[in-house]
Amino acid sequence: MSSKPQALTSIGPMRAFAANSKKIAVELIEINENLLGFNQYITEYYKQLSETWGVAQKKVNQKAPKIPQDVEQIEAVKRIWIDIFDNDFTELFDSKKFGENYGNLVSKELELTKHWNNITNVILQSVNLPSKEEVDEVYKEIHSLKKRVSKLELELKKEKRKNAK
Repeated sequence: MSSKPQALTSIGPMRAFAANSKKIAVELIEINENLLGFNQYITEYYKQLSETWGVAQKKVNQKAPKIPQDVEQIEAVKRIWIDIFDNDFTELFDSKKFGENYGNLVSKELELTKHWNNITNVILQSVNLPSKEEVDEVYKEIHSLKKRVSKLELELKKEKRKNAK
């Protein structure tokens, strides 16, 4: 092994990682592009929520007494608050604009997750470790085998009881 730092990329996992670094760079560029869209949609999401909250609170302030004097007035204010907020937020959630924005937000979030998973898989391959999908397959197979073993053990116990009688 050489004492030169550039020689590190020619041995072991670093060689594979260096070869795959272009894939990681491409994923990072795409993540940045998706983050821009995600930030726009999440900003619009919270803008819609806060505007609806502000309008609903103004409606409550107009309908409710300024200072409730007794328990009945406090309960009336709570009912007014619940009714107005329920109606206004239901109207928001049913609106086409909110639905489109929320759909785009979730879509961008899923794209970001896909890119992070791709980067993780590249790194895992670089160090000769199994990908998440491969590990998930092994876990499914282990779960299936455990179920089969349990079933066979139960059948064996039943058979032993049957033979013991």
